[in-house]
Amino acid sequence: MLCGMGFKGIAMLISGILFAWLFMGLTESVDITLPPNISVTIEHSAGPASPPCSICTGKDGCKLSKLQIQPGTSVRYNFTCTTPEKHFVMVIRRMIDCNTGVCPFGNVSLQPSSLTGLNRTFLWNVEAPRNIGVELRFNPWIRQINPSHKCKDRITFTVGTLISGSSTSIGTFCKKGTVSRIKLQGGGVVTLQLPWNETLTESGFSIANRSSIKRMCIIESIFETESTTTMMSANYPQGFPNNELMTWQFIIPQNHRASVQFINYTLPNCYMKEQRVEYDLPLSNNNPEVFQFDAIQPGNIGSNFNLSLENCELESQNPKALTLVFNVTVQKATNIANHTYSIDLRKETTMNVRISKPLVKARYFAPVCVICRGENQCSEEIILEGGKYHRISFLCNKLDTLRVTAEQITQCSDFKTCPINNTSLGIPQSLRYLPIPLETITWKILPPPNSSAEIGSRRIKLQQPLLGTTCNATSDFYYHITSFTNGNQFTIGSFCPNGSVEKMQMKGNVTIILNTYKKTNLSLMNHDLYLSFVPSVKEECIFTVSPNSSSTVKHHTPDWEAGLPDYYYLSWNIDLSPKQSAQLTFDRDKIGIMCQMNSALLYIKEKRENGVDIVRKEDEKLPSTLNLRYPFWVNISNCRPKVNYKLQVQFSITVTESNTDIKIIGIVIAAAVCTVIVAVGMTFCCLRKK
Repeated sequence: MLCGMGFKGIAMLISGILFAWLFMGLTESVDITLPPNISVTIEHSAGPASPPCSICTGKDGCKLSKLQIQPGTSVRYNFTCTTPEKHFVMVIRRMIDCNTGVCPFGNVSLQPSSLTGLNRTFLWNVEAPRNIGVELRFNPWIRQINPSHKCKDRITFTVGTLISGSSTSIGTFCKKGTVSRIKLQGGGVVTLQLPWNETLTESGFSIANRSSIKRMCIIESIFETESTTTMMSANYPQGFPNNELMTWQFIIPQNHRASVQFINYTLPNCYMKEQRVEYDLPLSNNNPEVFQFDAIQPGNIGSNFNLSLENCELESQNPKALTLVFNVTVQKATNIANHTYSIDLRKETTMNVRISKPLVKARYFAPVCVICRGENQCSEEIILEGGKYHRISFLCNKLDTLRVTAEQITQCSDFKTCPINNTSLGIPQSLRYLPIPLETITWKILPPPNSSAEIGSRRIKLQQPLLGTTCNATSDFYYHITSFTNGNQFTIGSFCPNGSVEKMQMKGNVTIILNTYKKTNLSLMNHDLYLSFVPSVKEECIFTVSPNSSSTVKHHTPDWEAGLPDYYYLSWNIDLSPKQSAQLTFDRDKIGIMCQMNSALLYIKEKRENGVDIVRKEDEKLPSTLNLRYPFWVNISNCRPKVNYKLQVQFSITVTESNTDIKIIGIVIAAAVCTVIVAVGMTFCCLRKK
């Protein structure tokens, strides 16, 4: 077949094949005609120095790595590769002149809108006099993000101002937010970044008007429903410009409340003036309020308000930077917000009360729950100082997200003059009736020199929960007690109410934490503890136990899991009434450790002459059961155990009512009856003889 074509035909066929092979990788040609105020630049994106792709034009061929299309010109171009979006970007610049009265108000067109196939950046340079503000309105509204972050749809706005001669960033924004308009002093620069496959036809903003403005910018944020928005100072994170002022205007819907929380900030070094945050709040009668950066910011704001940020004149040598990131949260007002609660701590001079919200990360909008003192002093955590009367309210949908903790310090410097004697460790009544449950209350007890702390209960007495159990089956609360001696912490343990421990005497400083279980009704809680300072005791702890008749109580050495610390000494003072007798039983036949130094000892001693008096070392057999009719002591002292040995002892006391008195009364009555019978018999015999 090729032979029949001849030499000329074969040459034409080969040329056609070569031509098709050379141009099969080219993209389709694009024709572009620009108006007089728009220019376009196509250039390499960040990547390899020499990407395997070039730009082709009729004038320059296929050798261009950058194409600049001047205003008012037409160009046809294409690329030598099928994926130019991987190698090139397009920047479309438009100049908008608002220096004169011909400023083109209305929607800003996306021209040329037909350009696709490359990642595009539309840049609008809006020129205006310095004293004139250009107002940009956005539709749909936009949301500010950290400049280092990206929008999910990769459609990103940036807004800057030309106030200083060069562009200064106001912020980076995504779609779907609360920012409705931005007013810029001295003109501005708006950029819109679009991905290569995005077919957007509208710019999304308009030029609304020109008017005088005496600050760098004004940002309007409109809330239509419950939500949280994050705002950042201009030129974040590089730093807010020297000696400038910007304002945010927040529009709040009816029956909603707003709260401001500072997330992060840095402060500059000022040469003149000071940086400041200023609020124009409802009912302020146009008297702005200045807040410190580290202060609690306003909350419970019932209508529209403004927030302004002003920088100082910076030092030239080491200016540092003023930056601010803050949240504004808007949520529906509730009846809770209209109720004020009183907390009277005037008698509790050493008690502090903390009301706070645990940190919870939420993927979507989560209503804040803040506590307010006064009209607008609100935060997610407040501390109420002792010795004062407080009035608070809550801006919350659900109060169960809050928690209350309290702490009180009791101390004396001189035992002789110390007034602490049978002093109640109480819960202020106003805390009992708050709509928030009290989670913990902590008493820190610091005895004077040469004395010890004694805590006791007049009504409920205390008990150690059985090993492996907690108190929640029998009580709404429990106490956790620790002592501190010579810098060493000793966990005495957890104690439930309704037991047999009448009091405890402890050496060193003592911390008692009352813990409540969820939904505990404080007004009904049967808490009852008192405190006294007593002469110093040698034991780490002395338990005074008063068991009820017909009961069995169990006790074990404190800090069970870790074991009794080396050389620690404990005592149980078992108090029996004359009508009671006790049966003492141990859970093991020996103390069961091996000592490296000294010996571990267990003492059992009745409080009477010639009573039970038993001493056992760690390797000696303990009595299996002891029957005791008089009050007695159980003392345990530890040695330094060998490695992997822990001193752990548990014992039980079963108390019964003694029948001794009944027997004595019976014997006395029987003797009396016998005496009467004998006397009557003798009288009868005497009379008969006569």
